[in-house]
Amino acid sequence: MKSNTITYIIPIAVLVLLMNSCGVINKRYTTPDSEFAEQYRDTLVNDTTSMATMPWKEIISDSVLQNLIEEGLQNNLDLKVAIENINQAKASLVEAKLAVLPSLEGSASVTRSKTSESSLNLGGVTGINLNTTSYIGQLSSSWELDVWGKLRSNKRAVLASFLETEAATKAVQTQLISDIATAYYNLLALDEQLKITKKTLENRIGDQETMKYLKESAVVDGAAVVQSEASRYEIETSIPDIEISILEQENALAILLGRLPGAIERTSLKEQTAYNDLKIGIPSSLLRNRPDIQEAEMAFRSAFEDVNLAKTYFYPSLTITASGGLSSLDLSNFFDNSIFYNLIGGLTQPIFANGENKARLKINKSVQQQSFYDYKAAWLNAGSEISNALYSYNKTKEKQESRAHQIDALEKSVEFTEALLEYSSSTNYTDVLTTKNSLLSAQLDGVEDKKDELQAIIELYRALGGGWMN
Repeated sequence: MKSNTITYIIPIAVLVLLMNSCGVINKRYTTPDSEFAEQYRDTLVNDTTSMATMPWKEIISDSVLQNLIEEGLQNNLDLKVAIENINQAKASLVEAKLAVLPSLEGSASVTRSKTSESSLNLGGVTGINLNTTSYIGQLSSSWELDVWGKLRSNKRAVLASFLETEAATKAVQTQLISDIATAYYNLLALDEQLKITKKTLENRIGDQETMKYLKESAVVDGAAVVQSEASRYEIETSIPDIEISILEQENALAILLGRLPGAIERTSLKEQTAYNDLKIGIPSSLLRNRPDIQEAEMAFRSAFEDVNLAKTYFYPSLTITASGGLSSLDLSNFFDNSIFYNLIGGLTQPIFANGENKARLKINKSVQQQSFYDYKAAWLNAGSEISNALYSYNKTKEKQESRAHQIDALEKSVEFTEALLEYSSSTNYTDVLTTKNSLLSAQLDGVEDKKDELQAIIELYRALGGGWMN
């Protein structure tokens, strides 16, 4: 009987395996088309090399900032959470791989039973109790033949989910490096603005004393003295706002570093050397470099395999179950008595499942379509970020050149108006104050221009996918 069962099972298994190998059910995955990201906006690229492939330490030369980034990569809590997601996905992948193997279980049992019999003799009815004990030990195995690719599709879906999680972690890392550098440059800019403002305050205090002297000399009137005093206090009141911003930025950076709020070691804005070899590479390299695009593709691939998996539920499953062991009524000769075994092969064909299989397939197809839209959006977003960062960098360079001329002209204007105020009646302190306020604004804007240049480089590096490759 068992031999006959095997005789029927093997041809069926061979038939369905051949059908599956011919691609009757499952489709083979291919990377979605990305023709919608063939070029960058207003930018011609001839060099296939991208700065994204460079280690971040070559883009960022400040050793203090490098140490802070290293600390963030070790201690940042968002990155730690992402790494735990990888660990969970890795365990799920191992589970999916093992699902294609036969299961093996062992069991042992002792059964004690009692029965009563009655017998009729000359003295009356006599009851006889029979006690029996049986000992059974067995191994059982079950194996579902993956004839329709159900288990393989599931394994590929789980693998794609694992790769998606890995890519998501890389995306967290690239964003973390960018955030730390951006916060650091913000701090340096605030430090420089505070330095300029304090220097300006010293000058306004000097102006106040000069106006008092010039009033005594009848060069200016009392209005100039009051204006100089008001200007001094205007500058003085702006300093606490900058100091508050510095403290808040330090605390924000401390969170990125995974440490308690506190002071942040740093250099100065003037010590920063901007990386200028901005090679962006061809758009198609973004799939290899940008982890968020990789993440979106793996999400699509997982959804694609889920559709394949849903299709297999419409077809029968082939399961082979085998068990065997020993049984005995006497434990002392347990290994000497009866051996039992059986082998069962069965096909299970879904007939009526309340539309569950159709609903599952419809849902998975919809999820797959959503994943494709997300994948396309990731490409479009990447192109937009690169365009923005590159354009911002070019414009900050233009602004810095114009700003230098503006500051130079205003410094000369301040000198001229101060001289006219002291030695001529052709001007007044209002003109001097207006020129000085314009100079202060230009100097503060110049700090912003330098900071924007440094941050645009970091943003371009991140937008190209830099920061996760060694």
